[in-house]
Amino acid sequence: MNSKSRPKQFLELNGKPIIIYTIELFDNHPQIDGIVVVCLESWIPFLEKMIRKFEINKILSIVPGGATSQESIYKGLCAAEEYANCYQDNDCIVLIHDGVRPLITEETISDNITKVRECGSCITVVPAIETVVIKDKNGDLTIPQRDDSMLARAPQSFYLRDIICAHRKSLAEGNDSFIDSCSMMSHYGYKLGLVYGPMENIKITTPTDFFVLRAMVEVHENQQIFGY
Repeated sequence: MNSKSRPKQFLELNGKPIIIYTIELFDNHPQIDGIVVVCLESWIPFLEKMIRKFEINKILSIVPGGATSQESIYKGLCAAEEYANCYQDNDCIVLIHDGVRPLITEETISDNITKVRECGSCITVVPAIETVVIKDKNGDLTIPQRDDSMLARAPQSFYLRDIICAHRKSLAEGNDSFIDSCSMMSHYGYKLGLVYGPMENIKITTPTDFFVLRAMVEVHENQQIFGY
C-alpha cells in the first residue's frame, strides 16, 4: 500500500477505518464474547477513539504489538488468557484474525468455532484457482495438483490453552520464525481442520485490494437498501 500518512489498517472507507469494519464483524457475532486488539502502540489512542465513535462493545483490551507478528500474536493471547482465567474457562476458543481482512462473513466465524470443537484447531482456506509453484532451497520446483492446493486465510482458530502452549514452547526454544499460527501448531503436532471461507476474504495489502473492498462494501449497502 502506498499510503504515507497512516498504516493500512487505519485507511478509511466512507469515513470508517478498515480495522473497524473488521472488528464490527466479531463485535456483532453472537458467539464472540470478547475481543483483544493488538495495535501499533502509537495508534492506540486513535483506535480507542474510533471504538467509542463506532460503538464497539466487546473490546476486552488493546495491547501494543511486538517486534514480529509472532510476538504480537503472543501478546494478544496473553491478554485473552487473563480474561479466560477470570472466568475459569479452560475451553476458551480463540480466533486469530488480521485487522486488514474485513470481508469475512458471520458464517465463516461460526464455522471456525464449530470446527475447533470438532478438531481442536482449524485454518480458514480457499481453493487455489491458479497453479501453485513451490521452490525449494536448491531452486528446484514442485507443482502440486491444483485440486490438492489451497490458500491460507484467516481466522486461524484454536483452543486458547493449546495455542498459548505452542507459543511458550517456541519461546523456550528461541524459535521466532513461524510465519503464522497454523504453521506453529502443525510444527508441534496439532492436527488442523479446514474451514472453507469466501473467496473475497482477502487481505487489504495493495491499492487494488482497497478497490475490491470499496466495491464489496457498496454491494452490501445496496443489498440493505434495495433488497438484492
